[in-house]
Amino acid sequence: MPGPLSRHACLGAMLLALLLASAAHADDAAPGAPSHQAEATQPDSKGGGDNAHGGPAATANDRHLPPDSTTSHKLALPGRTLAFTATAGSIRIFDDKGEAQADIATTAYQLDGTDPRSRPVTFVFNGGPGASSAWLQFGSNGPWRIAMDRAIADSSALPALEPNAETWLDFTDLVFIDPLGTGYSRMVARGDEAKKRFFTVDGDVASIALVIRRWLEKADRMQSPKFITGESYGGIRGPKIVRNLQTRQGIAVNGLVLISPALDFGDVLGTGLTRFVASLPSMAAVARGNEKGGTLTHADMADVESYAQGEFLTDLVKGQADAEATRRLADRFATLTGIDQAESRRLAGRFDVSEFRRAFDRRNGKVTGRYDASVLGFDPYPDSSASDFNDPSEEPLLTALTSAAFELHAHKLNWRPKGSYELLSRTVNREWDFGKHRNSVESVSDIRELLAADPKFRLLVAHGLFDLATPYFASQIRLDQLPTFGSRDRVRLVVYPGGHMFYSHDGSRQALRDEVRALMK
Repeated sequence: MPGPLSRHACLGAMLLALLLASAAHADDAAPGAPSHQAEATQPDSKGGGDNAHGGPAATANDRHLPPDSTTSHKLALPGRTLAFTATAGSIRIFDDKGEAQADIATTAYQLDGTDPRSRPVTFVFNGGPGASSAWLQFGSNGPWRIAMDRAIADSSALPALEPNAETWLDFTDLVFIDPLGTGYSRMVARGDEAKKRFFTVDGDVASIALVIRRWLEKADRMQSPKFITGESYGGIRGPKIVRNLQTRQGIAVNGLVLISPALDFGDVLGTGLTRFVASLPSMAAVARGNEKGGTLTHADMADVESYAQGEFLTDLVKGQADAEATRRLADRFATLTGIDQAESRRLAGRFDVSEFRRAFDRRNGKVTGRYDASVLGFDPYPDSSASDFNDPSEEPLLTALTSAAFELHAHKLNWRPKGSYELLSRTVNREWDFGKHRNSVESVSDIRELLAADPKFRLLVAHGLFDLATPYFASQIRLDQLPTFGSRDRVRLVVYPGGHMFYSHDGSRQALRDEVRALMK
């Protein structure tokens, strides 16, 4: 779900310092990891009082989550029946004084009758920052899903949870993590200072890496093959978490799956010319998708990609000082995207995402989705010059996913925390500290380190053709810059019909599942 929104705050390194573990928990340090790492333990069975390792009670009983709930299930799917055990619960994070700071909610699914030492386990989270894991759990790879395409088409209807034929549970156990402030995860400590320890790039990474380590220890799965999956801001979060696990927690990770990722904020939030190059193929894909009736493939965009990297970029660099280059660029942009030529010339062929969204179908008073530009909705203020419109490809999903999360926890997993499920926290996003230079946040350097350090580590990056939030071509350009690191087959980019949540399309969801299964073999 959503790529990052803006917010300034303090340095991420401060967060790491504040998450240092207490000596009281040194006996829980992961093998090979420094004993000063922050520590997390499961809440005690009463949801209050002292924790199992002798730490103090939380400061507010009403903030405690209930004890873990473990239930058994059978899922009837085409051609097979999956018997599995589900555990909904939480893992606690402590500060350097051994005082409880936060309970991080997790939902785990483990297939029955398998050897846990050889069976893969995949940890899944979304992005935002501020997005819960519901987007991937109910849209892509969990045991149950909702029909996202129907939810988008009819926002007043709430699609029911149904068995997910494309669940990854056939070939990997799944652990969904809701970072602090999302889902049912919540602060235990009081005060803004405690919260600030988590809402930074490095602090977020440190806390989730700890949760993964503690889940592995609790479930006795340290020997299992391990994979990480992240979406959107998960493209920043995921590689950094893997690096933390390997260098700070002493935990090896076999592979990483990034879905609609932002790999470099400069590509999606920057002001440089390359942002126009990155978004052009997705903008052109919207027009071609309309013409081809939904049969568009990544291969159909080869000519646009070649133009974007070649003549388009060259004319951009020449600038508006070169009238001929500017006119040539603007006219070609109009031809590729279907934008009115006069409007393209007015903007010199340089369309920000918000400008394209309104210009694409202005004649009918409609705007495109940011997360899926193939989805159109009415512009509430078509005569206004301000870009005051919502996203028709996102808003209808908010109610459907929130309802699905409640239904799952309350009626299938028998876990009912007090308070509401936070699907998408604008507060977390607003208060997030990206450091001094938000647009310099990136994970490509982490990916380089991962590939260089482990010759068997593999990366799969998946995108949707019509995604304007994190355009696929931005990742393609970044990945093409990587050294070979032994074999280029270790890094794979796949692009499917659909938008940011391309898995809402049946064919794209099925194709992604096949790619992930191949990665884990």
